[in-house]
Amino acid sequence: MTNLDKAPTAEAAVTSPTVEQAGGKAPRQPRGLMADGRRRSPIAIVVMIALCVLWTLPTVGLLVSSFRSREAQGGSGWWTALWNGGWTTANYEGVFGGADLGGSLVNSVLVAVPATIIPIMFAAFAAYAFSFMDFRGKDVLFIVIVATLVVPIQVAFQPLLNLVGPNGLGIQGQFIAVWLLHTGFGMPLAIYTLRNYMATLPRTVIESAKIDGATHFQTFWRLIVPMSVPALAAFAILQFLWVWNDLLIAKLFLNSGNSTVIVDLQGLLGAQGQGAELLPAGAFISIAIPMLVFFSLQRFFVRGLTAGAVKG
Repeated sequence: MTNLDKAPTAEAAVTSPTVEQAGGKAPRQPRGLMADGRRRSPIAIVVMIALCVLWTLPTVGLLVSSFRSREAQGGSGWWTALWNGGWTTANYEGVFGGADLGGSLVNSVLVAVPATIIPIMFAAFAAYAFSFMDFRGKDVLFIVIVATLVVPIQVAFQPLLNLVGPNGLGIQGQFIAVWLLHTGFGMPLAIYTLRNYMATLPRTVIESAKIDGATHFQTFWRLIVPMSVPALAAFAILQFLWVWNDLLIAKLFLNSGNSTVIVDLQGLLGAQGQGAELLPAGAFISIAIPMLVFFSLQRFFVRGLTAGAVKG
């Protein structure tokens, strides 16, 4: 039988219209079935709904508590405000007025954005070199970089304080000091993650680029970076969240004039417990930007975490 005999006849084309001929709509799955044809599990649906509710309740409780007075927060649970009322915006007025949390939010953005972009940029270059370039000592150097992941960052604080302090670079209290520290602490995991992802990319694409005369720089920017967007975005979310929620580095290497929102939140609670009613309002404000970043890049985050799982 020839290839022409295998071709569909005109009658078959008429009797079995394609998706485009049907108006561009894919056939609907029967109710109770998932996209891959498996039956939906009612138990799994109930469990997922219960988990979503459990994960959401603390955030709802934080939001409700932020609109309650100090006496109401200490006298009853947050859920009682749903039917007893007693809402107030005094906590938010105190946070933005007395505590000046708005300036701290700006400082956190100025710290988190460069401290996310810089390590990912350098780590992407290093991951490309470890994946597609051959040089002496490559495997040993990669093992050394990965080994630094087990070193606690706390053991490096005293040497780094000497390095960036008046007897060293003299940049303590400036944003650049925090950028450099987060870059150094974040690069080992970034290199390890991106290198493992890039190792799953097809080498035939790289070899074709070499045959066409492309340099490593051109190959990196025009081929590897577009194909690595899921992994880059996934690690960017994690790095941004780590830097945003950091307390130790921001408290040790920044001064009171450019402190971040997490440091100021810790300062809201005095030694005698004064200012405790402001904490829920300040905490809810501090999680607004991370939530916005996460939901904006959520699809890249999921793709980045699962990328390479089924590649050979």
